[in-house]
Amino acid sequence: MIGDYQEEEIVTWKEVWKYPSFRNRVINGLVVLLFILMLFPFFFDYIEKRHGTELGDELLSHIPSINLSIPIFILIWLGAGIIIYRSIKNPYVCIIFLWSYILLCITRIITISLITLEPPADIIPLIDPITNIVYGGKFITKDLFYSGHVSTQFLIFLCLQKKAYKKILLVSTILIAIMVLIQHVHYSIDVLAAPVFAYLCYKLARFTIVHV
Repeated sequence: MIGDYQEEEIVTWKEVWKYPSFRNRVINGLVVLLFILMLFPFFFDYIEKRHGTELGDELLSHIPSINLSIPIFILIWLGAGIIIYRSIKNPYVCIIFLWSYILLCITRIITISLITLEPPADIIPLIDPITNIVYGGKFITKDLFYSGHVSTQFLIFLCLQKKAYKKILLVSTILIAIMVLIQHVHYSIDVLAAPVFAYLCYKLARFTIVHV
């Protein structure tokens, strides 16, 4: 079923759930994602204790630091709401986003582990009670390369099909990228790299689901 499943097909969960290949991908994906989310608090606690390098960022040096946590998370949860809604309506969107996001989390764990950075000067930590649960109830400042906020938003854009939703997510991705820089949450390189990694994770997940 997975190999024959096309993005353009209009199918329901009831139709596709009877195929073991699809059902197993969803169940296995949820198990893997749950494991990653359980691992995150320990991982973020570890990276916060490390000493890294503070990068010189010419762009940030010309931008005053302003707290934009509220508009940032309004856009983030708007994107989350849209992808959840579209996943309920379209099983293809669900499975592609699920495995793309898993790859995104894994690659971020790898890149953050390998590239040890101190947060930018004048950083204002993002404040969001819901997200902080994943972070173990702490404000995380060293999950820098690459930006999870920008990459996740762009990943949602890639996984959506309807043009109206894609336009909303593309605009929100750009706005979030600008605002995390204004808040000095990330370096410029963190933001620029985010869409690249999101695209690679999306293409790999899509290729795997269709051909394996």
